Amino acid sequence: MAPQLFDLVLMNGVVVNQDGEGVRDIGVRDGRIAEIGALGSASAGERIDCQGLHVLPGVIDSQVHFREPGLTHKEDLETGSRAAALGGVTAVFEMPNTDPTTTTADALADKLRRAKGRMHCDFAFWVGGTHDNVADLSELERLPGAAGIKVFMGSSTGRLLVADDAGVLAILKAIRRRAAFHSEDEERLNERKHHRVHGDHSSHHVWRDEIAALRSTERLVRLAREAHAQVHILHISTGHEMALLAEAKDVASCEATPNHLTLSAEDYPRLGARLQMNPPVRGADHRKEIWRGLAQGVVDVLGSDHAPHTLEEKAKPYPESPSGMPGVQTLVPVMLDHVNAGRLTLRRFVDLTSAGPARIFNIVGKGRIAAGYDADFTVVDTKRVETIRDTWIASRCGWTPYDGKTVTGWPVGTFVRGRRVMWEGELTTPSTGEALRFW
Repeated sequence: MAPQLFDLVLMNGVVVNQDGEGVRDIGVRDGRIAEIGALGSASAGERIDCQGLHVLPGVIDSQVHFREPGLTHKEDLETGSRAAALGGVTAVFEMPNTDPTTTTADALADKLRRAKGRMHCDFAFWVGGTHDNVADLSELERLPGAAGIKVFMGSSTGRLLVADDAGVLAILKAIRRRAAFHSEDEERLNERKHHRVHGDHSSHHVWRDEIAALRSTERLVRLAREAHAQVHILHISTGHEMALLAEAKDVASCEATPNHLTLSAEDYPRLGARLQMNPPVRGADHRKEIWRGLAQGVVDVLGSDHAPHTLEEKAKPYPESPSGMPGVQTLVPVMLDHVNAGRLTLRRFVDLTSAGPARIFNIVGKGRIAAGYDADFTVVDTKRVETIRDTWIASRCGWTPYDGKTVTGWPVGTFVRGRRVMWEGELTTPSTGEALRFW
């Protein structure tokens, strides 16, 4: 019998896949997983020893804002994807609130052109659903490179804001794929603006209170059932929503962020504007309930909501300071630290960052370490202790709310379709990202 031939073999790593966790070799050929097992006698163009490391399916971050076009002083597709690769993320879904917004076929095609040859991980782009493009959504959501339709029910401006039930229902009736929603009730946000205290970032979560989030999510679940549609609710920030969504799995999936699982309102005095995001980081009681929802299986995916602003912008007095913080590079180490603390298992982390996104968004060839799938791997050292620093952050904004946080668990390698993109903190094969494919 002729010896097996592979382009790449990852050897001696603890592979986490459908069989559980165990030491196995992985053979890669033509960018896909060709064989899993004992491959010591096989021939390979390259062998990489992963002894003492865990090999996970490539981490997919389904909510990032890379700011290109129009806002590239904060971030662009190259710098954002560089941060992703250095953090162990192999694919991202990028959001439509750029300038111009991604609401037409031409705008989507422009982003795909910009991404080709510049992005270090694979990519897809959300298309914004608006009052103006409802008639086009059924075609826009099926275009190559489209992650689906994203709707802002609150916390947006101009044409991307769809705050009324009739507008949301029209969008849901026009599409077939699962749409993603920023769920805050715009009417309540406007009613409560008087709760904003000039110069006091801690008033942010008082203004954008839990009722604004719950009321919007209640409306969205009702509208999804009326339209017989599937919805995905981004960045859940309240325990109330977790209880609601446990009873709404027929129509709704949901996302939690490392920020809402790690930080709390007690951090406002320390972090100020660096903690400001929408929906807000709230009290520790809500954080506890989000963890409970994650443990109960209500949470389907983790997304970073990477939304960078410059420190100069963040230095503006509240409420002029913008909402949002970087996160794509810190998602893996922050959540591995939670794994080491016993708050979730490594297999649950994989489900939330690989299998979950592939399942609910119908991504082709991603989310598992299995024969025939793309050779996307996030290689981690679960016992490595590191301190996250602003100086490590590759995002153009150059900072993180986790500066100074010591974590146990660290990304060592990022492989995208068989190419070693990052190893030990160094980019090794840049700019080979391609558009994701969907069923």
